[in-house]
Amino acid sequence: MSLTDRAIEQIRELIRTGALPPGSKLPPEPELAAQLGLSRNLAREAVKALAVARVLEVRRGDGTYVTSLQPSLLLEGLGGAVELLQGDSSALLDLMEVRRLLEPAATALAALRISDEQLAEVKGHLDAMREARDEVERFNAHDAAFHRTVISATGNETLLAVLEGISGRTLRARVRRGVTDTKAAERTLAEHEAIFDALSVRDAPLSRAAALLHVANTERWLKEHVHST
Repeated sequence: MSLTDRAIEQIRELIRTGALPPGSKLPPEPELAAQLGLSRNLAREAVKALAVARVLEVRRGDGTYVTSLQPSLLLEGLGGAVELLQGDSSALLDLMEVRRLLEPAATALAALRISDEQLAEVKGHLDAMREARDEVERFNAHDAAFHRTVISATGNETLLAVLEGISGRTLRARVRRGVTDTKAAERTLAEHEAIFDALSVRDAPLSRAAALLHVANTERWLKEHVHST
C-alpha cells in the first residue's frame, strides 16, 4: 500500500468511527496532517482523492467537509465509468448479466414494499409507454422511468444507484432495439404490463419472474445483435 493510500485509509477510518460524521468539517490541513502524523503533501493528496470519490467536498474559501455519504452520491461515478465502456460489446453483455442478476430480485422486493402512490406512478409510465409506442425516444424514457420507480419502491438507495448506473449504458441499446425491431415496442409493453400486474397484487415471486423474463429477453436480443451495437 502506498503512503497516499495509507493516508486515505486514515481519513476514512475517522469517518467510519464517527470522529468525522457526515456534514462535519475537517480540521485545517496543517492540523489534519499533524493529527494523522502525515506530511501536508500526503494529507492534501488524500483529501483530493476522497473529494474525487465524493466522500469529501472541498468548498473554496470555506474548508473541506464530509459529504452526506448517501449511496446515490458515492455511486454517482458508476454511471460515468460505465459510459466509458461504450463500444465494448463484451462489457455491455456483462452489464446486462448484472442487471439480470439484480433487477428481478429488486422487483420482488418492490412488490412487498411498494406504496399505492408508487404503484400509480408505475402505471403512469406504463400508460405513457402505450401512448408513445411509435416515438422511440419518448417510449424509452418512460421505460427507464418505469424501472426506476419500481426499484425506488424497494427503499434501497444503494440498489437504485447501482441499477441506475447500469441503465445509463443499456439505454442506448434499448433505443437501438426500438429503431431496428418493429415488434420490440409491443413485446416490451406486454412484459411491462406483466410486471405491473404482479406488483399490483403484491406477488413477489410473480414479480421476480416477470422482471426476469423481461431482462432475459433484452439480454437475448443483445447477444444476437451485439456485433452491430
